[in-house]
Amino acid sequence: MRLRSLLAMTDLGLELVTGEEELDRFVRWVVTQDLPDPSRYLSGGELVLTGMQWRSGPQDSDAFVAALARAKVAALATGDARYGEPPEDIIEACRKYRVPLFRVHEQVAFATVTERITRLLSTGRAADLTAILDRHRQLVSGTGLGSVLELIERDLDMRCWVMSTTGRVVAGPIAAPPAQTVTAFLSARRLPCVIRTGPRPYSLFAVDEHGTSRVADWMLVFDSDCSDWPEQRRALAGELAAIASLERVRHDDRQSAEGRLAEELIQLIVSDAKPAEIVSRLELTGLGVADSYIAVAAAAEDTLRPRELRALLREILYGRTPAAGVVDGEAIALIPADDTVLTSIGRALETLEPGLAGAHLSIGVSGVVDGEGLRGAVEEARYARRMAAGRGRAAALVGHDELATHMMLLSSVPDEVRRMFRLRLMDPLVSYDQDNGADLVHTLEVFLQTNGSWTRSAELLHVHVNTLRYRVARIEELTGRDLSRLEDRVDFFLALALG
Repeated sequence: MRLRSLLAMTDLGLELVTGEEELDRFVRWVVTQDLPDPSRYLSGGELVLTGMQWRSGPQDSDAFVAALARAKVAALATGDARYGEPPEDIIEACRKYRVPLFRVHEQVAFATVTERITRLLSTGRAADLTAILDRHRQLVSGTGLGSVLELIERDLDMRCWVMSTTGRVVAGPIAAPPAQTVTAFLSARRLPCVIRTGPRPYSLFAVDEHGTSRVADWMLVFDSDCSDWPEQRRALAGELAAIASLERVRHDDRQSAEGRLAEELIQLIVSDAKPAEIVSRLELTGLGVADSYIAVAAAAEDTLRPRELRALLREILYGRTPAAGVVDGEAIALIPADDTVLTSIGRALETLEPGLAGAHLSIGVSGVVDGEGLRGAVEEARYARRMAAGRGRAAALVGHDELATHMMLLSSVPDEVRRMFRLRLMDPLVSYDQDNGADLVHTLEVFLQTNGSWTRSAELLHVHVNTLRYRVARIEELTGRDLSRLEDRVDFFLALALG
C-alpha cells in the first residue's frame, strides 16, 4: 500500500507534517522503534512509529532520521505522548533526508495503528502469494520431471531417478534405487561413477556438479553402466541434468513470496521485535494455523554457502513446510511441532555424513513453544546447535533435552521480559563500546568464562592485568554492579546468554 492511503484511514487520524511529494512510496511493514540508531533492525519500506524516547535534545534528531534514511524506510510517525506535536528539529531532519513525517495524536495507540495497517498489508500479501503459487502450478503442470523421465524410459529403455542427498526420490519410477546409491554419490572421488548392488549397475551423475556443493545438490541415478554409453547418450544425461537443475531452482523458495516472508520472519525473530509483530508476520507464512512450533538451527563450517545451507536444511525438514532464513551464516527454520523430528533429522544426518568432508554440519532443535515463544525457541535451537558443533563430529545433532538448565529456564521466560532484562543490563556497555571503540562486552564475556581469573582473562584478551582491572572497574561503574558478587555475575551471565 502507498503512504497516501494512510491519510484515507480517518479512524487513525494520521496527520502529514512533511513529505507530501513522497506519498507514492510503498509501505511494506509497520515497526515501533525507540533506539537511537535502529537501522540494523530495518530492511526498507517500513512505517516507523516512535515515542521519541531516544531524544534527549535537538541534536539527536538528525542522527535518528539519518539512520532511517539509510535504511530506506517509507516514513516516520511520531506520537504525541512525550512532546505533543513533533519538535521542529525532527521536522527539519525529515525534510533534510526526505523522510515523510506523520503525527499520531495522543488518543490513538501505536497498537491500533499497527493492527489496522498490518491487516490491510496481510490481505494484499496473501493475494500476491496466491497468484504466484498459481502461476507456479501452471508452469509445471503436465511438464514436470516425471513426464521427462517417463519419456526417456519409454523411448530409450533407460530407467532414471532424480534424488536428493537425503535419499528422497524427487522424480522417477515407484521402485526406488537401493539406499547405497546415495552413500556412493556423496563419497565418490569423481563423478559420474558406476556402482553395482545386485545384478544391475547404477550410474550416478550430479545435477549441478560445478555450481553446487555435492551435499546440497540433487543426483541422477540411471540403472545402466554409463561407461558403455555412446556419446549421444552421455549428452542426453547432460541435458537431463540441466532440466533437473531448472526444476531444482523452481523448488528454491527464496524468490517466491512465501520464501521472502519466511526470511523476513526469521530476521524479525532474532531482532528486537515484539511478540505481537512476530505473531502477525507468522500468519503470512502459512505457519500461523499451527498451535505450537519447533525451531531448528543448522551451520556448516564455511563449506556450504548460505543459500546451500538453507536449501539443505529445508531438504532435511522436507514434508514439514519449514519457514527458513539465514542469520550470520546460520540457517534457522520453524516447523509445526512434531515429536518425530529428532529421529528424522538423525536419519538424514547419517545419510549425509559421507559427503560432508570437512563441513562439520551441526544442528540444534528446540522444545515446543507457542507463537509468542518463538524467539526463545530460536535462541534455544541456536544454543543447541553450538553444543553440537563443539562435539567435533562431521554431523552432530543436539535436541532441547540435552541443553543446560539455565537455557531451558531462559527459553520459558516471555520474550519481552527477556529483552528488557538484557537491554537494561547490557545497553550501557554496548553504547559505551560503540561510542568509544571499546571492548567492554567482550571483556565481560571472557572474565565470566574464566570464573573471574585476572591472570587468565588478561592472557586471553592480550592485555596487561592493570588494563583488565580498569575495564572491569568501568563495567561496574556503568552498570552499578559488582563483579565480585555472585548474584551480579549470574545476572551478567544470563544477559550474555540472551544475546
